[in-house]
Amino acid sequence: MAIDRFSFPTDIRFGLGARHLLADHLLEVGVGRPLVVTDKGVSALPLLDELVGALRGAGLQPAVFDGVWGNPTESQVRSGVGRYHEHGADAVVGVGGGAALDVAKAVALMATHPGELFDYEDGRPGARPITDAVCHLVALPTTAGTGSEVGRSAVISDDTTHVKRIIFSPHLLARVVLADPELTVGLPPQLTAATGMDALTHNIEAYLAKAYHPICDGIALEGLRLGATHLLRAVAEPGDLDARTGMLMSSMMGAIAFQKGLGVVHSTAHALGTVADLHHGLANAVMIDHALRINVEACPERFAMLAASAGLDSHAPDAFLGWLRDLKTDIGIPPSLSQLGVDPSRIDELSRVAFADPCHLDNPRPVTEADLRGIFVEAFG
Repeated sequence: MAIDRFSFPTDIRFGLGARHLLADHLLEVGVGRPLVVTDKGVSALPLLDELVGALRGAGLQPAVFDGVWGNPTESQVRSGVGRYHEHGADAVVGVGGGAALDVAKAVALMATHPGELFDYEDGRPGARPITDAVCHLVALPTTAGTGSEVGRSAVISDDTTHVKRIIFSPHLLARVVLADPELTVGLPPQLTAATGMDALTHNIEAYLAKAYHPICDGIALEGLRLGATHLLRAVAEPGDLDARTGMLMSSMMGAIAFQKGLGVVHSTAHALGTVADLHHGLANAVMIDHALRINVEACPERFAMLAASAGLDSHAPDAFLGWLRDLKTDIGIPPSLSQLGVDPSRIDELSRVAFADPCHLDNPRPVTEADLRGIFVEAFG
């Protein structure tokens, strides 16, 4: 398969074997001592040894920081920055899912910028500016979900409060993305399902978001079509490279499209990550049909377009929501929060945190804290 090249929004090399371009790229830009930032799961896989070995074989001197696990935190970033300076690194290579790639972006930022990470928080009064001094960053995604590899932001949790904070700047874009579907083949079915539903959620919520952005709308609808076509097969047949390729592109398209905005599904999912430390993709997957129902009356014609893009015979909003419920069942996503062991006594707390989250401000219908509480009540079943 040929390696395709895109520059939207950054330089993307997409296709089977794209990972093999890493050493040549680093040599081309004059990098000699890259820091590979990854998570504990990926570091135990042969693919990391293969990547690091190829860098050494090309005459580079890489080091590895694999201190990422769960939802990314500021302390993980601090540790990564410490490893960067200890190694005398001159670039960051992020390898992994959304958590590892977000930490990689934050390490690339803080390796070259003064102060503390949250000094650069998006929307913070008096926030420090992020400059083009961010060190050279390359991203290799191993999951098809967040699309963080093509994103301009890093979502990092406060270690104490667990509140997710957003660091945003065009300077955080990876200089090059090596999107190789073969790197996603080893992902277990449960993670394939959760991350795949994350990709679908990004495309769906981006299309429903109230802002005017026909470019993102077109990307979101095609991203949904790809996800609807390939997710079930990617879960059922993990080695199917055609399905993995479709999901990786769907994931990137969702992340590109949601520069338009997201919505109430993400606000509820972020609350579940903060309060219950739930995996972000799984939280989106469980909440999506429960939360989206609140938007049907606000934009029924948009739900009809979503249904058409998903390949449904009926374009009625209920048909689309029913398809999401059936898809979740088919790929093993629990239908309710109760089945995940989330404590229902925390509904009020979840509702407060979700209402404080800015994603719902882009929702096609304004929501209140009471609306969010109702969504959580339904999601507990």
